[in-house]
Amino acid sequence: MNATLDQLRRPVPGRRTLLTGAAAVVTMDPELGVLPRADLLIDGDRIAAVGVDLPARDALVVDVTGAVLAPGFVDAHRHAWEAQLRRIMPDVNDLGEYVTSTLAGIAPGYRPQDMYIGTRLAALTAIDGGITTMLDFSHNSRTAAHSDAAVRALADTGIRGVHASMRPHFGTWDGQWPADLTRLRDTCFADGGLLTLRLAALATDEVAGPDLAYGPRLARVARDLGIGVSIDAVFGLPSSEAIVGWAEQDLLGPDVSLIHCTGLTPQAWRAIADTGANVALAPTSDAQIGLESAVPAIDEALAAGIRPGLSIDVEVALASDMFTQMRALHTIQRMRAVHAAYGTGAQPVRIGVHDVLDFATLQGAAGIGLGDVTGSLSPGKQADVLVVRAEDLNNMPLNDPVGTLVLGCDARNIDAVFVAGRVRKWDGAVLDVDLASLREEVRASRDSVLRASGYADRRV
Repeated sequence: MNATLDQLRRPVPGRRTLLTGAAAVVTMDPELGVLPRADLLIDGDRIAAVGVDLPARDALVVDVTGAVLAPGFVDAHRHAWEAQLRRIMPDVNDLGEYVTSTLAGIAPGYRPQDMYIGTRLAALTAIDGGITTMLDFSHNSRTAAHSDAAVRALADTGIRGVHASMRPHFGTWDGQWPADLTRLRDTCFADGGLLTLRLAALATDEVAGPDLAYGPRLARVARDLGIGVSIDAVFGLPSSEAIVGWAEQDLLGPDVSLIHCTGLTPQAWRAIADTGANVALAPTSDAQIGLESAVPAIDEALAAGIRPGLSIDVEVALASDMFTQMRALHTIQRMRAVHAAYGTGAQPVRIGVHDVLDFATLQGAAGIGLGDVTGSLSPGKQADVLVVRAEDLNNMPLNDPVGTLVLGCDARNIDAVFVAGRVRKWDGAVLDVDLASLREEVRASRDSVLRASGYADRRV
């Protein structure tokens, strides 16, 4: 008998759940690959087995006939607190316009409750679109209360959240960062649950001064705390020179993730590869906003032997979902490859749909220190699982499971989402959300921050 939602949500220690009859299981595990007509067994919060005709025994059985099972997507970098400002500047012209309007103009008007509402909205939207892990690059931590609110929002949604903490670029703040990271680690991240902590920084001092630029001081803070580092605004020659310097000072390694990496020099790419540092691309951000060269650095990363993760970045001007990121990168890279070979007789080197799905899952997880936890449907990993309807109007008939996930799907096709074995979306709806109340809270928060910053005339 097919398990009910009430049964799945009832807390039962050691419960096993069998997802059976899938049209395909796209594991993203290099050894398991894609399994047609297969099952997936969840034991508590972990994947116990993936295979054909798995025995049910005492498990709750969920019939997923006609669906594709896939690992949850990993968003390696999003400024979640900005979610109330979605598409407020859809045609933003460059980084300077974004920094001036959002970080210098609107961000100082945020109260702790606004941090909570924006971060919660972003995380719920992520779950709805199949993102089970989200790194929140939280760079508006004006007080300890602002940080606590952002962390609480991640916890309340049930997403696998990474709180990457950074102080504001501009405006008044309490001066608590980075010292407050010790308190955060010892209070909010002590139980080893779904949330992890990282230090967030910028590559250089061009945007907001030297205090936010990564270097020996911030590297020492992160290493003393035993946490990873995510570095944003990695662009062009200044960042290239910084990267080479970090490598020489032993400040790079697998615990460091570099975001964007647009317009870097060959020397910088060699330093990233030689030190084992990670890269998180933001395909639509680079192309749409026009960051440095405006071309996502996928070819440069692959040439250096680096398989990057993917990220959403800023919802003030961009889409909120991973499907858009995968498709944008897939299209841009293939276009550039053919264009470069056009008229030469050379064969273009193109990435495929499996590549971008790998970037959106396994590589994204590895890049933020969670590669052993999530990113693939591998036995022993946490059960972060998507149940995707492959026979919906926009997907039928199912011919290629990976192609369908990358090129056919959107949030409406995601029937269910499990995070660490717990159901977070079911029958196409995110659970534990009163949309009417949330809508009122989001609008009130948006109106408050726009009034406080003098941008109220942009409200619709």
